[in-house]
Amino acid sequence: MEKTIKKVLLLGSGALKIGEAGEFDYSGSQALKALREEGIETVLINPNIATVQTSEGVADHIYFLPVTPFFVEEVIKKEQPQGIMLAFGGQTALNCGVELYRKGILEKYGVQVLGTPVQAIIDTEDRELFVNKLNEINVKTIQSEACESIEQARAAAKALGYPVILRAAYALGGLGSGFCDNEEELNKLAEKAFSFSPQVLVEKSLKGWKEIEYEVVRDRFDNCITVCNMENFDPLGIHTGESIVIAPSQTLTNNEYHKLRELAIRIVRHIGIVGECNVQYALDPESEDYRVIEVNARLSRSSALASKATGYPLALVAAKLGLGYGLFDLKNSVTKTTTAFFEPALDYVVCKIPRWDLGKFRGVDRELGSSMKSVGEVMAIGRTFEEVIQKGLRMIGQGMHGFVDNKELKIENVDAALREPTDKRIFVIEKALLQGYTIDQIHELTKIDKWFLQKLHNIHLTDRELHACPDLASLSQDLLRRAKRQGFTDFQIARAVGLEKTQSMEQAIMSVRNLRKQFGIVPCVKQIDTLAAEYPAQTNYLYLTYSGTAHDIEFENDKKSVVVLGSGAYRIGSSVEFDWCGVQALGTIRREGYRSIMINYNPETVSTDYDMCDRLYFDELTFERVMDILDLETPYGVIVSTGGQIPNNLALRLDEQHVPLLGTQARYIDNAGAHSLRWKISTSLSAA
Repeated sequence: MEKTIKKVLLLGSGALKIGEAGEFDYSGSQALKALREEGIETVLINPNIATVQTSEGVADHIYFLPVTPFFVEEVIKKEQPQGIMLAFGGQTALNCGVELYRKGILEKYGVQVLGTPVQAIIDTEDRELFVNKLNEINVKTIQSEACESIEQARAAAKALGYPVILRAAYALGGLGSGFCDNEEELNKLAEKAFSFSPQVLVEKSLKGWKEIEYEVVRDRFDNCITVCNMENFDPLGIHTGESIVIAPSQTLTNNEYHKLRELAIRIVRHIGIVGECNVQYALDPESEDYRVIEVNARLSRSSALASKATGYPLALVAAKLGLGYGLFDLKNSVTKTTTAFFEPALDYVVCKIPRWDLGKFRGVDRELGSSMKSVGEVMAIGRTFEEVIQKGLRMIGQGMHGFVDNKELKIENVDAALREPTDKRIFVIEKALLQGYTIDQIHELTKIDKWFLQKLHNIHLTDRELHACPDLASLSQDLLRRAKRQGFTDFQIARAVGLEKTQSMEQAIMSVRNLRKQFGIVPCVKQIDTLAAEYPAQTNYLYLTYSGTAHDIEFENDKKSVVVLGSGAYRIGSSVEFDWCGVQALGTIRREGYRSIMINYNPETVSTDYDMCDRLYFDELTFERVMDILDLETPYGVIVSTGGQIPNNLALRLDEQHVPLLGTQARYIDNAGAHSLRWKISTSLSAA
């Protein structure tokens, strides 16, 4: 480690925005934790009051100031740090760091950039430099031209041939980008892109190719590993932040996987990354041809996802590598048995689904493309793709209960809906299956890999079998077990067999629950150990699945634990502030001598970090799943007040099951919610 570094300045990402949300609170908090472990004094610049990293005790000095060169220089002048970290505050921090470097401010005050050198950052951000850099090692990139005027962009598009994709350089979340089929569309988009950035890139469109991502870490001794590889469910053309993503990749051949892995390591070594980065590829589904789309020389939303998916603390490791450690020096702080120089192995599958709030805006275009619109995301863990896609679709909390619960979705032209993806595209596939479309037809229209479509078809077929059962008594044990393994809830099964016609929905759900318990169909608690159970490892990072025969952990049942229900996906009106509340609650529980248990499924949060609590259930916040966990944990009590609306909505139902709720009683929570609803209705009526 660099001996001279006693004080480090870390740049945050400022206000939450689309493409830059709670993942940078998570990565920044991890970095500050890593620095504190080394006894280094920390200075943080971040004006966001709702984050965990701006709480007392995380950084030594906090400046609630804009992350801009002017203010950063003033802080440097006052605090005199020896080092600065740019990779933990998203595009905002990166752009600011590049400007400080170019203006000579870092050199003027003798501030050392820790981690990836600024020149390497510039090489990945400037398209022309990036292409030249990869040409040096014969790595293919998408044919593109960097343009500084609309005239240049027109000429480039003509030379490359339409359709093209236009991107703004140094922009966040695909801002100002899109596909152009002709010059008229190009003119309109280029005008918009130049208002964000001095440089736009005109690229040959590879719409329909697969999109693959590798998360890579490298130390200053040139040791390099790939921590996680991910595959987009959607083909190229939809921004990766708008995409359903699966980790590890499911449709690559062994050859393709290792070819892209070897390329990622070669690229990262050549560019000179120190710490963490991700490499994005387009892969031709008809051959092994590939193109490198981009390299992010910083932590990103994908890094937060990869961290939570693998149990490998990427941000913490990246911060330590920035201080000069080697991968072989560091222990994986999740497993505590392996070094950080060890590629995680997964015996489970992870699915990320974005959360949109497009319904809150009038006249919004719901079509998805290369510019990001999602405000948050969820992550589901399970043993089969069917299980995680159903879990994930419930987690986004938009009234759906899984893949097959979209009866109210009205579509006039299914072909057009499949061809032009919107935020409801996954449910359009179910509509198509209901109307008799084959997997080949859907693949032709969407370019989604047939493997994924086949798995969705499996769910569809099981749903049809469930609907063929006239009542609960005719439901076989085998079908019930298969449905649970494919991620169907008790609610979905009760509705499919028509129980709601004779019972209240509440009673119907309990009837299914009692039947499956009678059959011994109960979920198992599995731990994420990053070693695919090849070596012994004890972790507190857990999920529930029906594809298992035994629990990986033992339960104390001593009434000395407290469960905190998290806030789920970020959305408009429910964001990092509830993550902050949950983290504070977990800290208090521990200080009072109780074991802390968190249930949440948002990969961008600090509350889903492995060391924030004694046990982390990365799972659903549905009544069924919370009850499954409470049955096993038998806690002293449950806190519903720090997670916003999702836990509040569960309060009455949990109370009816005699779950001890700590704090405000369930009926008062419900009264407050009902009063708020009555007030909203009365004000709407008086306004009308």
